[in-house]
Amino acid sequence: MLESHNMQATLTFYTEILNFTCDAKLDDLSWLSLSKDAVEIMFCIPNEHRNIPKPIMSGSLYIKTNEVSSLWESLKDQCEICYPLEDFDYGMREFAIYDNNGYLLQFGQDL
Repeated sequence: MLESHNMQATLTFYTEILNFTCDAKLDDLSWLSLSKDAVEIMFCIPNEHRNIPKPIMSGSLYIKTNEVSSLWESLKDQCEICYPLEDFDYGMREFAIYDNNGYLLQFGQDL
């Protein structure tokens, strides 16, 4: 469960840019669930139990795909880039972007 201070922007980013489907959401947009292929992500607004001023995460979300090159071509001009498409010595072709909340999303494919 990831937090977002702007759920409408999050819904738009994931559905219109990353082509996720919104599977469920509360009417007030305080929670939503998104999916694409085998990936599922949930977001919620900050609440009294966990009220952090800015969403933080010490890591990233790593999404494996069989179409990393075409995904890069479709996203590279629409997102804030962390690093561009690259082949790595550890056997992956990958790139990374930031979502509208600042979360790091890495997309990779086995070489």
